[in-house]
Amino acid sequence: MLLTQIKIRMKILYAIQGTGNGHLSRALEIIPILQQYGEVDILISGNQSQVTLPFDVHYRFHGLSFVASKSGGISYFKSLLNIKLVRLINEIRKLKVERYNLVISDFEPISAWACAIRNIKCVQLSHQAAVMHKNSPKPPIKHVVGNYVLNHYCPSNVNYGFHFEKYAESIFLPVIRKQVRELDTRNDGHYVVYLPAYHDDALHQFLWNFSARWTVFSKYTTTKYTKDNVTFLPVENELFLENLASCSGVLCGAGFELPAEAIYLKKKLMVIPMENQFEQQCNAESLKRLGVSVLPKLDLINHRAVYNWLKFAQAIQLEFNDSTEEIIAQLIQEHASESLESKETLVSPSMNWQFYRYFF
Repeated sequence: MLLTQIKIRMKILYAIQGTGNGHLSRALEIIPILQQYGEVDILISGNQSQVTLPFDVHYRFHGLSFVASKSGGISYFKSLLNIKLVRLINEIRKLKVERYNLVISDFEPISAWACAIRNIKCVQLSHQAAVMHKNSPKPPIKHVVGNYVLNHYCPSNVNYGFHFEKYAESIFLPVIRKQVRELDTRNDGHYVVYLPAYHDDALHQFLWNFSARWTVFSKYTTTKYTKDNVTFLPVENELFLENLASCSGVLCGAGFELPAEAIYLKKKLMVIPMENQFEQQCNAESLKRLGVSVLPKLDLINHRAVYNWLKFAQAIQLEFNDSTEEIIAQLIQEHASESLESKETLVSPSMNWQFYRYFF
């Protein structure tokens, strides 16, 4: 089927996980490309991101999010308290995914489960899809709970993933947003820190021990302030990009988008994976194999590792070419013909009793 024909007929639901900034940062690049193929409705679930989209958002849901503690890990207790089960089920029930020719989920559970219970195809386009792939690096210690959650959180029929390396045909290199690709980089000698799982006090207590200038972007502050050699700034996109362009290196969590951006900009990188966060443990293993410095946790027992990183580490030399348009074109080409079938062929949107059994 010609893409021009698809463009006329396609109605696309693009659903984005709103926990953290990475998913929405990637969406800034993907949404305009999807809009070339038809009408795009945007769904966001979760509310822990500091990134805003310059597009109309058609659905905002509470969703199913994990909550970080202030000491570097996932708080399962707070995460459980954050689950509003009745609201979650109602959000899944009321989302009419049968209205769309194609549903694309960036690890977003409401759209994925709405498709699953209605027997409608859901295409996952996310970093998590790559992490789940059997070829992707995994940590040596098994994470039974984390692995189970990652594989069942967002059910999908087809998976396309993004990762630091192309471990399989369905895995692509990172999407680097245009704002980052167009940065004029330099080295002003300071280090950018983005560790939202740690409170400002914990970060200051650790960082002031090193003779370096640290610029910490913190979700806990709304105004700039400095303590010793550590400057704290609110998370604001333009300010963050300015500092990212001028820094010597980046100390951050073992997420995906920011490490990928640091590598792209040829900044030396050290990551600290969140405790109890299986995805970040997997990312850390991937980055370690590339030669990136990985710190188990923010603890002065690791003082020597940080000192050596500051003094001797070099940037990883990898090239992430901009292939986002080709990736979306491939996705549309492979799945548009099936998604454009008459709506009479869709399964009735009545609730499936197995869905209730899954949750209860």
